[in-house]
Amino acid sequence: MPVRVRTVRTPVRTPSRRNPSFPGCFDSSRIVGELRKIGATVSATSVRNILAGAGLPPTPRRDSQSWRSFLRAHGESIVACDFFTIDTVWFRRLYVLVFLSIGSRRIDYFACTSNPNTDWMLQQARNLLMELDDRDRRARFLIHDRDTKFPRAFDSLLASENIKVIRTPVQAPNANAHMERWVGTVRRECLDRLLILGRRQLEHVLRVYVRHYNRNRPHRALDLKPPDSSCTRLPIRADSKRHALQVMRRDLLGALIHEYELAAAA
Repeated sequence: MPVRVRTVRTPVRTPSRRNPSFPGCFDSSRIVGELRKIGATVSATSVRNILAGAGLPPTPRRDSQSWRSFLRAHGESIVACDFFTIDTVWFRRLYVLVFLSIGSRRIDYFACTSNPNTDWMLQQARNLLMELDDRDRRARFLIHDRDTKFPRAFDSLLASENIKVIRTPVQAPNANAHMERWVGTVRRECLDRLLILGRRQLEHVLRVYVRHYNRNRPHRALDLKPPDSSCTRLPIRADSKRHALQVMRRDLLGALIHEYELAAAA
């Protein structure tokens, strides 16, 4: 016996919500066919009206993947990179190229120069590949903006290693938000509080800060753990009435940054 339309609203909505990315399957005609299997008779027009009333767009629009969804789905295989600049006390501009892993939020590699030409960029691409290989990690995508400092040869070298380069839209910093956020972090916590004399000092400062960021700095997106999970320390519980915890402070960069850890038991 045919089933009235109002009784099949849930069967119509359920496959549409649960299969948003099934290619071309759950359109109105397919849902009509699925409903006939359970003895429900309903027209394609009624199905479209039910979906529209439930706020479900047509299949091609539901199938589209947002940029945020893409980053979440492929975060472990995406590396983001960007340049930022530092001016020394001698009014010399230095360029810093940084590579960040989206999934782990780890800084994989950085380099400094006063002249980011094509040869230098190609060498940094090779250094990044060696760094990833040493850590037994493979990247599938690399994100960077359309800055002219990223030459086509740089993208081609990465493409030869099966890394697809994704260029962000013009004037869209949010498309590379993880990298933009890190640059703001290193400026606020470190570089804006120091006078930089030259490239060697800048490399030393960044080396210390990156080690601190990867191994000790808690990250909200990682449940307040540092990016390097191997350096995460297990919580220690103690009876405060019997044992007093001894905390050791380590000062970095002239006490600009502090690290804290439990002191070894006597």
